[in-house]
Amino acid sequence: MVKANERIALFIDGANLYAAAKALGFDIDFKRFLKRFQSEGYLLRAYYYTAIAEDQENLSIRPLVDWLAYNGYSVVTKPAKEFVDGSGRRKIKGNMDIELAVDAIEIADKVDHIYLFSGDGDFRSLVEAIQRKGVKVTVVSTVKSQPPMIADELRRQADHFLELSKLMDDLGRKPSDRPQHAGVAETDGGRDN
Repeated sequence: MVKANERIALFIDGANLYAAAKALGFDIDFKRFLKRFQSEGYLLRAYYYTAIAEDQENLSIRPLVDWLAYNGYSVVTKPAKEFVDGSGRRKIKGNMDIELAVDAIEIADKVDHIYLFSGDGDFRSLVEAIQRKGVKVTVVSTVKSQPPMIADELRRQADHFLELSKLMDDLGRKPSDRPQHAGVAETDGGRDN
């Protein structure tokens, strides 16, 4: 599927990847993650997208974002918006689709293969546009969760679909590497303690 001299870029929808991994029952080790895809070819960029709520600034996502930024990832964040739904419940919305799409279109002329870590059907048109530029697209998500985390139209549009559960041994954090102290959430990304 991948040639050793292929120029590749990774586009990670942070919230979507976290939800898929959680549904499969494992934590992502982002150090192992990067090594795995560096072995696939020439890794030009590994983008990680996430929205950050203001009250999350010092919670679990901040250490992950900082670790990623210092360890080879291009991190793209923006403030999440808080609102109250019709039932009076506090909700947080932070969609990074536009930022991811713009970056993917801009880099498409410089790579041979893009890996998209998301199951969001809204990315179908993006995948099609990248393919028209002659770039191969592999979508990484899961159909093993209930319900499946990948939209059927995105899976059909991709050149290749890579089942996230098949990467658990390569990307998952070993139980012995999990933090043992309280206050560290699952999303800390396997950073060194």
